[in-house]
Amino acid sequence: MAETIRTATADDAGKLAELAAVTFPLACPPGASAADIQAHLEKTLAEANFVDYLADPHITVLVLDDDGQLNGYTMLIAKPASDPDVASVLSALPSTELSKCYVHPDHHGQGAASRLMRASVADAEEKGAAGVWLSVNSENAKAIRFYEKSGFQRVGTKSFKLGDTVEHDFVMEHTL
Repeated sequence: MAETIRTATADDAGKLAELAAVTFPLACPPGASAADIQAHLEKTLAEANFVDYLADPHITVLVLDDDGQLNGYTMLIAKPASDPDVASVLSALPSTELSKCYVHPDHHGQGAASRLMRASVADAEEKGAAGVWLSVNSENAKAIRFYEKSGFQRVGTKSFKLGDTVEHDFVMEHTL
């Protein structure tokens, strides 16, 4: 079977948590402690969290599925930004947050992330969004370049707590 992009179901929750455990640490800044990363995984990216995300009608999780093997995922949240630093800089409303965008490292450099990004932006647009926004760690130059190539522009900053450490993120927006 060829690799497909599809909407995740509750049956995918365990595989999504396993994939998150591999991919999330790769997006963290070099100085992030293993304890902070593990705490974040347990607090927000465990199987039970994915069960909740997948049950929320405002959240769409798209997966890159290769015959049952999940090689990447995105999470789109179709709710107004609750962070005042984010809400104040968004211009394309209503806007959908691209909360997560991860591809297994074995599939980096093969176009998987671009395919997943295109599908995610199209999904948000089909559901009525005028824009998509995301936050990315200010030290993650590789991700920032990818988002810029995908049509996102830096519009502001916000703070993100990783365990006990406050990280600084860029807020990027893509007008649809």
